[in-house]
Amino acid sequence: MKIIKIGNRTIGEGLPSFIIAELSCNHLQNFDLAVKTIHEMKAAGADCVKLQTVKPASITIDSQKKDFMIEGGTLWDGKSLFELYSQTFTPWEWHAPLKKITEDLGMIFFSSPFDNEAVDFLEELAVPAYKIASFEITDIPLIKHAASKQKPIIISTGIAREEDIIDAVEACKSVGNDQIVLLKCTSSYPTPLNEINLNAIPTIRNKFNCLVGLSDHTLGELVALGSIALGGVVIEKHFILDRKMGGPDAEFSMEPSEFKSMVENVRKMEMAMGNSEIVLSPKVEKSRQFSRSLYVVEDVKEGDEFTTNNIRSIRPGFGLKPKFLTDVIGKKATQNIERGTPLSVDMF
Repeated sequence: MKIIKIGNRTIGEGLPSFIIAELSCNHLQNFDLAVKTIHEMKAAGADCVKLQTVKPASITIDSQKKDFMIEGGTLWDGKSLFELYSQTFTPWEWHAPLKKITEDLGMIFFSSPFDNEAVDFLEELAVPAYKIASFEITDIPLIKHAASKQKPIIISTGIAREEDIIDAVEACKSVGNDQIVLLKCTSSYPTPLNEINLNAIPTIRNKFNCLVGLSDHTLGELVALGSIALGGVVIEKHFILDRKMGGPDAEFSMEPSEFKSMVENVRKMEMAMGNSEIVLSPKVEKSRQFSRSLYVVEDVKEGDEFTTNNIRSIRPGFGLKPKFLTDVIGKKATQNIERGTPLSVDMF
């Protein structure tokens, strides 16, 4: 079984899913709100708090040219890229105190770096893993630099064609890092259900021989539960105290009660998944007594011939299996048998 370790957590198939609460910009540039949100993440059952480590000038330039303006029916149409990222970034000086708060609460803390400077900054903070955001999957130099730190690399595939995933995986392996988790993701906010394509999860797992999971921007918990059924071991969802607060990511973020419900139902789904063996639980094994079997239904004397009149397939299941009925018919009884006796091989 393939496993990786992130901090004190072991992640792999058959183990509890690793559930990431994405803070993103849902702190609205307010440190106290960020702290309160992290406490609510803990209460809702998150295993991990994830930030985004970026400076607006490192990801784009301040320009009003058409190329840099957002359009096309998104939540952010009319803003420039620089304006959006100026509104959404998390101040770097928050990272260390938020990491301590997160870890003091017993959760894991890491972030998505958006350039090499961010990777190096996070390395100084000793984060246990790196997350590559969907839109950075084509930035092979960034992926190589993050992977070179020899820590688990979680990569979202929201905008990726197959060749992009191949390039990203090879980039990690080229620097000796095969601790890779690929997250099925759809970069549409919020994501319509008909664009999710959850069936790609086992395809990605089998093609790239790595752990898989889900970075989900749909509303609700349905898709997250489906990912578990298909073999996902990581779930990432945006978390907000209250969507009414607004903000760039509010519309596709989960509130605390929703996130808690998702975590509870994910854990139930994991119990229901069980294992891949065709075996019966002790409780079901006991229930087999109520299956059908062969019983003597009329008194039979030694030497009498068994017929369909004196032998029948009925409940309970303490006699021979019904599949032996045709083998028994025509045989002679070796002893007197009372009606209601389960048939056994020593009786013919």
